[in-house]
Amino acid sequence: MSTLAHRHIDVDGFNVFYREAGPKDAPKLLLLHGFPSSSHMFRELIPLLADRFHIVAPDLPGFGLSDMPSRDAFSYTFENIANVIDRFTDVIGFDRYAVYVFDYGAPTGFRLALKHPERITAIVSQNGNAYEEGLSDGWDPIRAYWQEPSQANRDALRPLLTEQTTQWQYTHGVPDASAVSPDGYSLDDYYMNRHGAHEVQLDLFGDYRSNVGLYPAFQAYFRKHQPKLLAVWGKNDPFFLPPGAEAFKRDIPHADVRFFDTGHFALETHATEIAAAIGEFLA
Repeated sequence: MSTLAHRHIDVDGFNVFYREAGPKDAPKLLLLHGFPSSSHMFRELIPLLADRFHIVAPDLPGFGLSDMPSRDAFSYTFENIANVIDRFTDVIGFDRYAVYVFDYGAPTGFRLALKHPERITAIVSQNGNAYEEGLSDGWDPIRAYWQEPSQANRDALRPLLTEQTTQWQYTHGVPDASAVSPDGYSLDDYYMNRHGAHEVQLDLFGDYRSNVGLYPAFQAYFRKHQPKLLAVWGKNDPFFLPPGAEAFKRDIPHADVRFFDTGHFALETHATEIAAAIGEFLA
C-alpha cells in the first residue's frame, strides 16, 4: 500500500490541508468532500485506490484542518471555495485529473469542470447533485432561507448543525447503524463547534442557492463535453434522491449509474464496493 501523507500547503496565503497517496506518475484523482465533513471521510477509500492513482484529498476552506478565516476576511460562497481549490490544483501540479465529488464537493468540482473542461478526465459523483429532481423535501427549510434571508429563517437552520443531526446524516438509511464508525461524525462535530463555524455554515446554506442556479450550466457542460461519469449513490440519502443520479443519463447517455443500499455517507458502509466500481470505471 502506498504511504499516506498528511500535508499543508500555502495557496496564495490560504493554508490548505490535504491527504496524498499513490505514485506521482499515476493517473491523478482529486477527492472533494462534503458537508459537514473533511478529507477524513476518504480514510478508507484512499488505501483501496492508492496502488493505481495519484490521489489528493483537500479539506475545503472552512472545513477540517484548512484555514477558516473570519467572515470579514473571507466571503463563504461556493464560488470562492471553488476558486481556492482551483488554485490548489495549480499549486500541487494537478493539470489533468479525474474528480470524485460528494455533496458540497459537487458544486465545487463542477465549477472546476466549467472553468477548465480540458483538465477533467472523468467524474465520479457520489451523492453529488446537479439536478433539481435530486433535491428532497429536506431542503425546504433552506429553500425558505433562500427566498427570505431573514434572521428568523437563518436561525431556523441551526438545528442542522447539532451533534444529533450530524450523527443522523451518517446513520439515516443505513440498514445496520452499528456498521457506521462514530469516528467520522464525532470529528465533524468537533470541527463544527469551533468558534465561528456555525455562522460560516449558515452562510453556505444561504449560498447553496447559487449552485442550484448553476444547474443548467452544469448540465450544458455535460451535454457538450460528454465526460466519463460514474454515479455511485447511497439510494437512501434523505437529501439527494436517486432521480438526481438517474438524471445524469439524460445529458450523458453513457453515464454509469450504480445504487447502494445505504445513506448519504455511502463510504462509511460501502468503501470497498465503491473503490471497486471506481477502479473498473477508470481502468
